[in-house]
Amino acid sequence: MNTASRARVALLASLLASGLIQAGIPEDLASVQSGWAVATYQNTGERKVAALEGLMARSDAQVRQHPDSAELLIWNGIVKSSLAGAKGGLGALGLAKAAKKSLDQAISINGQALDGSAYTSLGTLYAKVPGWPVGFGDERKAETLLLKALQINPNGIDPNYFYADFLREQGDTAKARQYLLRARKAAPRPGRELADQGRQGEITAALKALDGR
Repeated sequence: MNTASRARVALLASLLASGLIQAGIPEDLASVQSGWAVATYQNTGERKVAALEGLMARSDAQVRQHPDSAELLIWNGIVKSSLAGAKGGLGALGLAKAAKKSLDQAISINGQALDGSAYTSLGTLYAKVPGWPVGFGDERKAETLLLKALQINPNGIDPNYFYADFLREQGDTAKARQYLLRARKAAPRPGRELADQGRQGEITAALKALDGR
């Protein structure tokens, strides 16, 4: 069994043990989470776009089968927002809007799902997307959502990293460093070794950028 397969098995076992995921969903969730990590951290350029497009099609099918799953909706939003970032250009805004719709639906079902990940992803969208009249970007909403994510999961790697990124873009480098250091200390997530490794690399790069290195 290769590393990716072992990670998927570990993640599936963790999801099953949690008892928080609807019957029939853990395997779908594990497949899209592991697929996202591979697409994001083991591909670049057109290969990354193609991998995320394939994953989006798979995630869309999962959501059609389980429309009331907050967990699958969260990952549908994450995949679409990641694809928007990878593609850029005119098509990115449509993908960002589709991601927002999925994340809003997830929050309406269960905002606590996956440790409040919908708030992290939605807050990041509000921070990155252009504001009116081009898009729906809103810095105030972004910070409110990112802080909500931290309230739910104060020690998580993603909410701390993305709030740090928001603070850096706002020019608050001292506070950004604090949250990057919190993110660096986050506990490993079972079955998500590749995602953790990739995120830790981003944290290291962000800290070096703050130091001017």
